Amino acid sequence: MKDPAEIWSIVLAAGEGTRLHSLTSDPAGAATPKQFCSLYGATTLLGDALQRAQAISSPDRVGVIVAAQHRRWWRTEVDALGADNVFVQPENRGTANGILLPTLHIAARERDAVILWLPSDHHVEDEAVLATALREAATVAREASGLVLLGIEPEEADDELGYVVPDFEIADGLYTVDSFVEKPAPSIASGLLGRGALWNSFIFAATVRALLDLFDRRFPGLVARLQHALARDGYRTHGGAALSAEYAEMRSLDFSRHVLDGAETELLVKRVPTCGWSDLGTPRRLAATLERRPGVAAPPLDWTPADRPCLAARHARQRAAEAIAIAR
Repeated sequence: MKDPAEIWSIVLAAGEGTRLHSLTSDPAGAATPKQFCSLYGATTLLGDALQRAQAISSPDRVGVIVAAQHRRWWRTEVDALGADNVFVQPENRGTANGILLPTLHIAARERDAVILWLPSDHHVEDEAVLATALREAATVAREASGLVLLGIEPEEADDELGYVVPDFEIADGLYTVDSFVEKPAPSIASGLLGRGALWNSFIFAATVRALLDLFDRRFPGLVARLQHALARDGYRTHGGAALSAEYAEMRSLDFSRHVLDGAETELLVKRVPTCGWSDLGTPRRLAATLERRPGVAAPPLDWTPADRPCLAARHARQRAAEAIAIAR
């Protein structure tokens, strides 16, 4: 039997990355989802996230949630994972359903498992700092049988990010949650920093039981319907007719807005020291990340592999075009 104390790490890679389409779209307007792009021309952001997961979990407990319509991008990216750990959504139905689906698969294998959830489109400069926080969050989640968010110590009052406002410190760097504030106005963001607010990284640890209980309370019947569909399909990770039919009728749910908001009293937040974290969520945040690493060389401006767009090269090309337009 597998050691129940081990940690699962699931990478969330089913999103579209629409806020960065100005840099991920080709001349014809077709966009590559952000997670399948590279920052500097090497591994993709998804590849970086999988390495982050593999630093925490054993190979048999690293998984990824992807969307069927993105198959041409993720097919080769996830070759190293076992087929049973590649969870394919028939359609994108928001981050909440993207979390629930692999949770149900893992619940059928290890009901007492702890899962770390890692977005596939982030950049981290000091991976060791984040890895330490991930392990600590997983330990707390197991001991508390709950859900532990990772809040990043802010480097600035950024109005393009969400914030977690901590309440009581119950252990070193571990707090209860007072509230969430999503993309506040600049003046409000500055005030939040004075209250000790943390950037909401959307990285978290949770037990399988805590997640399923939370979903059950927020959306009665949803867990049972998906379990029934998975059972009819034989718990195939690449989907089947029953799961596809369920997804066709399912509403899109955002995990932060529809699941966590209102559940603050059930959550904890772990403070993560500054580690050069960015969600690369907008062109402005991408530019800020690139500016922090001026010595890192990007590929030439004309470097445009169709399967792996380089964000640094596309950003530089866009800046060059803007400079030419201004000069005219």
